[in-house]
Amino acid sequence: MEGEGGRGSRSTLLSDMDRQHFNRLATTGLMGLNLRPQIWLDLLSDQNPEVNGRRLNQRMSRLASFGANAAGGIDRVAFSDANIEALDWITGLLVESGFSPSIDFAGNLIARKPGSGSELPPIMLGSHIDSVPGGGNYDGQVGSMGALEVAASLADAAHTTRHSLEILIFSNEEGGKTGSRALAGEVEGFELDIVTASGFTIADGIQRLGGNPNRLTEVRRTDGSAEAFLELHIEQGAVLDTDEIDVGVVEGIVGIMRWTVTVDGSTNHAGTTPMDRRADAMVGAARFIDLVHTTARRMPGQQVATVGRLEAEPGVPNVIPGRVTMTLEIRDLSMAGIERVYNEINRNLVRITEETETRFSFQRFYTSRAAPTAPWIREIIETSARGLGLSTRRMPSGAGHDAQSIALFAPVGMIFVPSVAGISHAPDENTSPQDVINGVNVLLQTLLELDER
Repeated sequence: MEGEGGRGSRSTLLSDMDRQHFNRLATTGLMGLNLRPQIWLDLLSDQNPEVNGRRLNQRMSRLASFGANAAGGIDRVAFSDANIEALDWITGLLVESGFSPSIDFAGNLIARKPGSGSELPPIMLGSHIDSVPGGGNYDGQVGSMGALEVAASLADAAHTTRHSLEILIFSNEEGGKTGSRALAGEVEGFELDIVTASGFTIADGIQRLGGNPNRLTEVRRTDGSAEAFLELHIEQGAVLDTDEIDVGVVEGIVGIMRWTVTVDGSTNHAGTTPMDRRADAMVGAARFIDLVHTTARRMPGQQVATVGRLEAEPGVPNVIPGRVTMTLEIRDLSMAGIERVYNEINRNLVRITEETETRFSFQRFYTSRAAPTAPWIREIIETSARGLGLSTRRMPSGAGHDAQSIALFAPVGMIFVPSVAGISHAPDENTSPQDVINGVNVLLQTLLELDER
C-alpha cells in the first residue's frame, strides 16, 4: 500500500482527519497541553509538529564515535566498553529531557517520564545500540536516537503526554535480543552461558551493564502492562530505496529458530584412506548445506534458511574431518512455517546419512517467535506519514527486532526507513539524513495519536 506524494515531499493540505484533529485541539485548549507561547502558535499553524533534524543527526554522528573502526563502521558489540560508554552518554541525554533512567536486571536502559493520566499504561518506544562486529551506524541507532529526539522535542514544547512514556535501549539485541526477550519472559537459562562477540558470556555481560542475571524473572512484563510499543528501524533491505518509498509500515516480523548441527564421521589419514572407505564429516556437511538451500527454495512461501558458521575437526589439510559443527537458522512469518522447513530437511537427511556414513545431531539454542504488528497501529503510522506528505508501503520484516519480543505482552508498531542499496550489518550501511528525519517525525506523530486514544 502506498500513500500519495513522492519521496520526501510534504503535503500542504489538511486531510479531513487532520481538520477534525485541529478543531478538537482548538476547542479543548490543545487537550490540556502546557506549551510555551511560541510553540503553542507553531502547533496552531502546523498540525504536524516536527522534530529538530539538525540535533537528531548530530546525535547520530556522536553515537557513531563510540566503537568506531577504521573501516567507517563500528565494533560496538553488546557488553563491550564502547557499549557501556554509549549508554552512559545516552543516560545524560535522557535526564536532560526530564526522564528518570535506570538499568534493569536484564541490562536494559529504561527511562521513564510520568504522564498526566496516572491510571493509564505507559507507551514504550526505543530500540538498541549494540552492533555486530564490523557493523554500520544505523541499525538500531536510528530507532534509539529517534526515541531520544522525540523525548527532546516533547521537552522543548513542555508537552506532557497523557500516558507515561518509557524509552528503552535494549541489551544484546544482536546476540539474541536478550533484553527485550527478558521482558517477555523468553530467555532460557542455558543462554546465559553463551559467549558473545565481546568475549563475555551473556550473564557476565549483563552484570557489566549493571544488571543481575540471577533476577531476570523479575523484569518480566504482563499482558496489558503497556499501551503500545513503537520501534523505528532501517529496513535492512533494498525495497524502499529501490522503489523510492519514504516509509515502510511493518505488517509482521519473522520468527527465527537456530540449531547447532553436529556431523560425526571418522577421523583418518587423508592419503592412505581410499575414497570408498571414508566417513567424511565434511562431505556430509557439504551435502547438508546444499539440502538446506534447495529445501528452502523449493518449498512454497517466503521462508529462508541459512548455514552461517562451520568448523571442521581436527581442521588440518592432511586429515579427514571426523566432526563438523555448524549452525542452521530458519526464518518465516509463522512458527509453523519454520517447523515445516525443519521437518522437510530432516526427512531428506536420511539419504545423506546413509550415503556418507555420517551421523547428524541437532541442538536448538535460540527461538524468537514470529510477531504480527497491531493493525490499528499500522493505520495510525500510515495516517501520520501521509499527513507529513510521505509515501508508504506495507511490508514484512525479514530481520528480527526487539518489537517481536514486546509483541508477546503489548501491541506493537514498526516504522521502516530506507537503507541505501539495502546494505546492512556492514560499514557501508547508510540511510540519508532526511530519511532519518522523516522516520522520526512519523514516530512523533504516531506517538501523539496513540496518546490521544
